[in-house]
Amino acid sequence: LWWCVQCQGTQVKDVIIKPDAPSSLLLDKHADYIAAYGSKKDDYEYTLSEYLRMSGIYWGLTVMDLMAQLPRMNRPEIVDFIKSCQHECGGLSASIGHDPHLLYTLSAVQILCLYDSVDALDVDKVVEYIKGLQQEDGSFAGDKWGEIDTRFSFCAVATLALLGKMDKINVDKAVEFILSCMNFDGGFGCRPGSESHAGQ
Repeated sequence: LWWCVQCQGTQVKDVIIKPDAPSSLLLDKHADYIAAYGSKKDDYEYTLSEYLRMSGIYWGLTVMDLMAQLPRMNRPEIVDFIKSCQHECGGLSASIGHDPHLLYTLSAVQILCLYDSVDALDVDKVVEYIKGLQQEDGSFAGDKWGEIDTRFSFCAVATLALLGKMDKINVDKAVEFILSCMNFDGGFGCRPGSESHAGQ
């Protein structure tokens, strides 16, 4: 079977789908791949991904949940890892020994929501961490280093919404900041005056 497209009146051959190609998604193979990924802690690839470990765990668990395979993952090990990534300030880091950041704080809370284990964290400290990152203009810094980005606003609001603590920030100012990032083309940038981007 050839997949063809019309290009100025001529056929261009694009992709060949072999007759013996699978006709359905091989969920078991996907689940086996995800389940095995974190088991080889000495692998080069595993070591290189340390800086995004928390988000990687979230992505992996989400897909396992979608495939009804979440019980295959080691819940106690994952919850213990998350607890070890919470800092005194309340924020969570990508891995042990890394700085806390809103992105990884959101990933950690999402994981714990999947496991109905949010109480494994000091939630009050998480809330204080997020509240402390809101700026006067309503924006959120991603961490103590102060980078401002509308994606960090999303992380802050999503985390607090999951925790049922939206009342702890100035929501009106947060909305005002997001609206100040809207451009003439209807898109949003990461800060006021920044180019529109689908990621925002």
